[in-house]
Amino acid sequence: MMRGSNQLVGAINFVTFLVSIPILGGGIWLSSRANNTDCLRFLQWPLIIIGVAIMVISLAGFAGACYRQTWLLWLYLFSMFWIILALLGFIIFAFAVTDKGRGRPATDQSATFLEYHLGDYSGWLKDRVSDPVYWRKISSCLRDAKACRYMGRYDNMGNSESVTMFYRRELSPIQSGCCKPPTACGAVYVNETAWNPGQGNLAVDLDCNRWSNNQQMLCYNCDSCKAGVLAEVRKSWRKVSVINIVVLIILIIVYVVGCAAFRNSRRMDNNEPYGENHMTKSRPSRYQF
Repeated sequence: MMRGSNQLVGAINFVTFLVSIPILGGGIWLSSRANNTDCLRFLQWPLIIIGVAIMVISLAGFAGACYRQTWLLWLYLFSMFWIILALLGFIIFAFAVTDKGRGRPATDQSATFLEYHLGDYSGWLKDRVSDPVYWRKISSCLRDAKACRYMGRYDNMGNSESVTMFYRRELSPIQSGCCKPPTACGAVYVNETAWNPGQGNLAVDLDCNRWSNNQQMLCYNCDSCKAGVLAEVRKSWRKVSVINIVVLIILIIVYVVGCAAFRNSRRMDNNEPYGENHMTKSRPSRYQF
């Protein structure tokens, strides 16, 4: 039975090692999205750190179960408790900072894409992205990543698509917010990333005066671009958070079973010598009358 308990603890640690893989993968997936969260590097690091921590602690628990090193098992249970709390806190934080903000239909009724407004967002993440010093780094990263490089579409003759075709496209939040002026500005379409000033009221949106046909400028200084980044972050974090909730439930179940198996193993370790001595002392002599 004692050997079976150790095998169970070892198997549980192996399961937690496997569970750490999707957490670590989620962090790496966020860091690979060059158009958004790669420019917000602080966002994926909590996931990567938690994933690596679970992986290391699980290996320690697995080694402790295989070689019957009690201190490693104690380290595993103690550390896993705090990792579970950290993952729970990260999930709550992720949902809290991405609670508000969604795209709105464009003011031009013929457009099928959504547009994004900074005023629709609030909280810590908005303040972080809107900070001038920090936004300078983010916008520079977006330029370096060529976030608008997929905007252009051409026909067989090498001509840009028509304005009607452009307005029927589905644009990502980054493309909608950073690569074109807001439709409320009434700008005249030349191609996907080149627009002439229109007859609209430029005072209706401050971003109308921030737009530039310079391909290194575009609308990277616009509030709509900041909102587009926030929308991309919100979408990515929500996807990862769903995976983290599933992982958290698995970790809690595994941790509870691990505690029970470890307690049972400790109980048998303590009782087995006592049982053997007790049986030896209480065995009657064949010569006793």
